[in-house]
Amino acid sequence: MNLKGRWPALPEAALAALLGAVQTLAFDHTAAWSLPLLTLAVLLWRLQPATPRRAALLGWCFGTGWLTAGTWWIFISLHRYGGLPAPLALAAVLGLAAALSFYLAAACAAYARWRRGSGWDALLFAALWLLAELARGVIFTGFPWLAVGYSQLDGPLAPLAPWLGVYGIGAVVALIAAIVVGALATPRRAAGPALLALAVVVAPRLAPADFTRPAGEISVALLQTNVSQDEKFALDRMPEALAWTARELLVARADLVLAPETAVPLLPDQLAEFAPGYWASLVGHFQTSGSRALIGVPLGDFDRGYTNSVVGLSPAPAYRYDKTHLVPFGEFIPTGFRWFTEMMNIPLGDFARGVDHPPSFAVQGQRVAPNICYEDLFGEELARRFVDAAQAPTVFANISNIAWFGPSAIDAQHLAISRLRTLEFQLPMIRATNTGATAVIDHQGRVTARLAPYTRGVLQGRVQGREGVTPYARWASLAGLWPLWLAALAVVLAAVWLPHRQPAL
Repeated sequence: MNLKGRWPALPEAALAALLGAVQTLAFDHTAAWSLPLLTLAVLLWRLQPATPRRAALLGWCFGTGWLTAGTWWIFISLHRYGGLPAPLALAAVLGLAAALSFYLAAACAAYARWRRGSGWDALLFAALWLLAELARGVIFTGFPWLAVGYSQLDGPLAPLAPWLGVYGIGAVVALIAAIVVGALATPRRAAGPALLALAVVVAPRLAPADFTRPAGEISVALLQTNVSQDEKFALDRMPEALAWTARELLVARADLVLAPETAVPLLPDQLAEFAPGYWASLVGHFQTSGSRALIGVPLGDFDRGYTNSVVGLSPAPAYRYDKTHLVPFGEFIPTGFRWFTEMMNIPLGDFARGVDHPPSFAVQGQRVAPNICYEDLFGEELARRFVDAAQAPTVFANISNIAWFGPSAIDAQHLAISRLRTLEFQLPMIRATNTGATAVIDHQGRVTARLAPYTRGVLQGRVQGREGVTPYARWASLAGLWPLWLAALAVVLAAVWLPHRQPAL
């Protein structure tokens, strides 16, 4: 293998973009978990002879191809439901992917600038990759969709989740890819990093497998309303959808009934005018039936602000959870971008944020912790609920409405995100969605029950609550992502500042 050869810039950049696009297959089909190891290894192979400028271009093209192919469904929401002309919607998707890829471009440039041709290089690349994914995950509210760790759900690195979380798994993927490239170039210099990677992969298998323990079972009924997005707020279609939702809530025989995000799409005052007695009938039923319900509904008014919320109905006082991590452009308008949102026909607004440490909802001895839509993408934020182990959740409940994006890869990708959260915390997750994927996921990331997408129905199932705290939940609840930031920065600084001549590892 000639690592010193140079390819023409355009074909090389095109190959990098193609590699990134191909990598997205591992997020739609988690059985292809080995694919990112290959794509990252090929990218890194081409970084070996590259100048920092060339490396930045390759990293940027790889990232742009990766995120464009993986999040193309944003085009559907902007064009089909937002009314944005197709060229502008396409430009917005490409622009977002290109902007988010600058983190990876910077990481690749730094690697080309600081690599030594020593055993440090594999660790340096893994640390820089970790920094790039962390930056994408937190800066400007964060968009860590398709973080590499999600591709490893069904692979041998999945046991790392309760220790390192999704970003840590991604760093290990990058480390292994770098070890492979280093071994092809100079086998003896790859020995040290290879032993380190082997220790990281093997250690969790030698430790106790379960950090949580059974805490009883509850029966659940998960509603999938299947209302297309262009009909969700149409007043002529709303009575039928509201009637179906109310009927299923009232007839369900389960300890907990879960309805999707904005299953009731009207504010309380609007609902009282549009369907008198609707809400009172639900409240009265769950005060006396012995069942509990969590229902997605918008709350608030002009003076106090609006929230995307979950209301819990039971004999106890009303429970309320307000979404904390809001979607840019969907639930709040970033400064300077109101002109963009005014071009669309999507009903947008500036929602208020919920509290950082919300209480759980009590159901038959279980502590059910709601999260709304892509809030389950941010494990470090869910971890805040584990500061007090005695009050930590025993079950996660996600309610979503991703009908904005039509039938697309987002269904499988979002399900994979929820599955990874169950591995990090070793807690089950129940999901009630408008169009899919409505499912029950156990504490080992296995989907034990699921409704067919884009169908209306109710999924009946049982879920085993779990008590206990994983290592990831413990350190992330106390320090967020700072341990990963500091570890990655320490490796980079060591690689840069240590004497230039390194002994072969």
